[in-house]
Amino acid sequence: MPPLPPGRRVHLPGRGTTFVREIEGPPGAPALMLFHGWTATADLNWFTSYELLGRHFRVVAMDMRGHGRGIRSNKPFRLSDCADDAAILADHLGIATFIPVGYSMGGTIAQLMWKRHEQRVRGLVLAATSGHFVSRREERAGFLALQGIGALARVTPRAVREWVSDRLYLSRKTMTWEPWAAQQLADHDWRAVLEAGAALGRYDSREWLGDVDVPTAVVMTTQDQVVSPRRQRVLAESIRASHVLEVPANHDAVFARADEFVPVLVEACLRVHRDALDRSGTP
Repeated sequence: MPPLPPGRRVHLPGRGTTFVREIEGPPGAPALMLFHGWTATADLNWFTSYELLGRHFRVVAMDMRGHGRGIRSNKPFRLSDCADDAAILADHLGIATFIPVGYSMGGTIAQLMWKRHEQRVRGLVLAATSGHFVSRREERAGFLALQGIGALARVTPRAVREWVSDRLYLSRKTMTWEPWAAQQLADHDWRAVLEAGAALGRYDSREWLGDVDVPTAVVMTTQDQVVSPRRQRVLAESIRASHVLEVPANHDAVFARADEFVPVLVEACLRVHRDALDRSGTP
């Protein structure tokens, strides 16, 4: 098991209980909130990044709804609820403003954080993500299928849901994983995870991305076979004066190519922080 920062369960009134990792960082350090990708958890997504980010920032990373030890809810999964969860968590932790850092699905939540809670957002760091995920008919059909399976998981017995989840993901993904990582996947509420995939298929922020007016850095994974580099480039070009940093790696760069990816991620966060200071006139 890799070294991980302290973690605890946090109850968010009216919403549920989630799991949060925290690093205090240097005294007075600015805050980052890390948002993980689809089918991951905070630890699976960020375990390679915690230590280096914590040298410069206060770091908070939460499990998203239905993922790992994230909030359990009978309501349909909505990306906007994840953004609102993060805002309430920041209130609970006494964090007034922060930089959302989103990877893949987490990038959509970071975008929605700006749209829904603009006054909290000092800047954005968007990695291996896009403002939309569906263009072609076959892509749309795939995401619609997730919606259907997610609906089925709501009404079928627990054993059937577990059978479906095992064949969809676990049996293919966990055979060579360390036990701690396999357990995090096993903790998922797969109904919510499948609904999250369908929500990604419906997500499209292109109409308002041009309104983003906070310092932004886009970390592109230029060999990505999940979120195409073309869509990542459209995201970067939609946000005025965003920094673009490139990593020649696939969608799993944050752990498979951590030696290359993590220093670039840290630099992206530092650039956004410096830009935010410049805009505020803080010396």
